[in-house]
Amino acid sequence: MPRLRLRLAISPRQYRHYYTGRVRAVQARSEEGLRVQFPAGALRPHLDHGGIHGLFELEFDARQRFVALRRIGA
Repeated sequence: MPRLRLRLAISPRQYRHYYTGRVRAVQARSEEGLRVQFPAGALRPHLDHGGIHGLFELEFDARQRFVALRRIGA
């Protein structure tokens, strides 16, 4: 399945907008320079007291639908 790498830096305050449902999709730019969008709920497993920070791999299917988001580095 296709994958892209994303570097995310989301503070706890910024994450609150995703958590409360005000924002349902995250928009980010991949390391390859592509703008991507994925469900905000995919961030929840990666949240800690400092927010969400690190290098992630976004996996999607042939129809460009979200499959998974995995942390792969700091």
